[in-house]
Amino acid sequence: MRVPRPRFPLRSHPRSLAGQLFAMQVVLVAVVVAGCAVFAYVSGKSQAREAATHRARATTQAVADSPSVRAAIGSADPSARLQPYAERVRRDTGVSFVTIMDPHGKRWTHPDPDRIGEQFVGHIGPALRGHTFDETYTGTLGPSVRVVTPVREAGHGGREGRIIGLVSAGITIDTISRQVGEQLTAVLAVAGGALALGAVGTYLTNARLRRHTHGMNAVELSRLHDYHQATLHAVREGLLLLDGEGRVALVNDGARLLLGRDGPRDLVGRNVADLGLPAELTEALLAGEPRRDEVHLTGERVVVVNTAPVDGGERRGTVVTLRDHTELRALAGELDSVRGFAEALRSQAHEAANRLHTVVSLIELGRVAEAVRFATEELELAQALTDRVVSAVREPVLAALLLGKAAQAKERGVELTLAPDSGVEDVPGIPGRDLVTVLGNLIDNAVEAVTAPPVGRVPGPAGEERAPAGPRVTVTVRCDRSGVLLLRVADTGPGLPPGAGDRVFERNWSTKTGRGGGIGLALVRQTAHRHGGEVQARDLPSAGAEFEVRLPLPREAGAQEVLR
Repeated sequence: MRVPRPRFPLRSHPRSLAGQLFAMQVVLVAVVVAGCAVFAYVSGKSQAREAATHRARATTQAVADSPSVRAAIGSADPSARLQPYAERVRRDTGVSFVTIMDPHGKRWTHPDPDRIGEQFVGHIGPALRGHTFDETYTGTLGPSVRVVTPVREAGHGGREGRIIGLVSAGITIDTISRQVGEQLTAVLAVAGGALALGAVGTYLTNARLRRHTHGMNAVELSRLHDYHQATLHAVREGLLLLDGEGRVALVNDGARLLLGRDGPRDLVGRNVADLGLPAELTEALLAGEPRRDEVHLTGERVVVVNTAPVDGGERRGTVVTLRDHTELRALAGELDSVRGFAEALRSQAHEAANRLHTVVSLIELGRVAEAVRFATEELELAQALTDRVVSAVREPVLAALLLGKAAQAKERGVELTLAPDSGVEDVPGIPGRDLVTVLGNLIDNAVEAVTAPPVGRVPGPAGEERAPAGPRVTVTVRCDRSGVLLLRVADTGPGLPPGAGDRVFERNWSTKTGRGGGIGLALVRQTAHRHGGEVQARDLPSAGAEFEVRLPLPREAGAQEVLR
């Protein structure tokens, strides 16, 4: 029976970034502390040698300058007087030995009395020449740092006296090493404390880093960053990250495009309030509470905004997602027009069936002439507007829109008419979708105005009251000789609210619900501005309101499309 061999990975799982930094920092702290300890030992040893030399030099010079030493040297038994003095000086100064000798090197004093009278072990030549010198030499007490100084008799007339003796003082290397060892112990204790403190601080720092990096290593963080960048550039939806102060921390290509800020200037670091966005959109982005599927307008687009604050005990920022709703809105408008047209056709078919039953009943009753007259009148009324629209408006999209809106208006008891001066061929410079957006929303707004419940008498332009006229909407569609497409919709409704002005084209403005109403007129202005046009709204002198949109056509096509 073959036993399967266990398979081991070629290498263990890479240590996390925090773990790697912890190991590196511990090693670094240990190396720094060890280096400081070695430097302190070397410098301490050197300083100890220099201090020993200075102490020995000061001792020899003080002994050599002492008058009692000169007097003792001139006595019959110098050792008897110098030995107690030398031992007292040795104990007071802390040196290892103080040796006083004659010019030939014969000792008068020594820490070991048995060595008195023996020859000094060391160099004395420079001292005999009148110089004080130091050296490291191995004598009877072992290796030592020593200084030798000449003793002169008192001079006369500013002249130095002759050398009558020599003084040597020194400190053994063992004593110096013992002092350095005591200093090194203190240094090592401090170094150990610094190493422990550094290790604890490094551990705490890296524990926090481990929480922030979620235990990932450097390769994983690098790969995550690459995925992050690729994802930001790949998604079509807009992603915007704001910090707690409302500044842009991150923005992808989709957000730049949807906000209309895809120029060379970087958005990162700028406050949202300084981006020049519409006030409603800026308010939504800076709101502290979440926003869900709010529709807002930018310069050229309709965007759906979702925001989610990032909270962690305090406000840290906001995550914003943006979805392009422009084409969907336009398609929805076209679909509404088609649906309305279909509903109107269904209603007309129902009405046509009723009228056909009426005609059949008249024929069955033998009233053929009345049946023919009834059928002819209904046919003329139904065909009149269709013939007028088809003959005046050769643009298929506009013609279909007008016929559908006329049928819808009739269902609601509103008369929709085409102004006599209307007339237009194809409109090559403007997409049919944008024409539907502009004219469809203007007609819908007018029909809503004339079918709204009456609220009494309406103030006129000069303050006088006027009674609402019958429900009628008049549409003007034409190209003038300056190459401008004119779309005008007038109604017989109550007119504009006092002081409304251009506010009627703002997002969420509505006479029915105040703020939070429709978006139709705002889309009209946005579409007009996108094509370089302009919009106007004004009260009519008699009754109602009039909305006018002027869209410039391409120069080469403008003159060709003028009918009148």
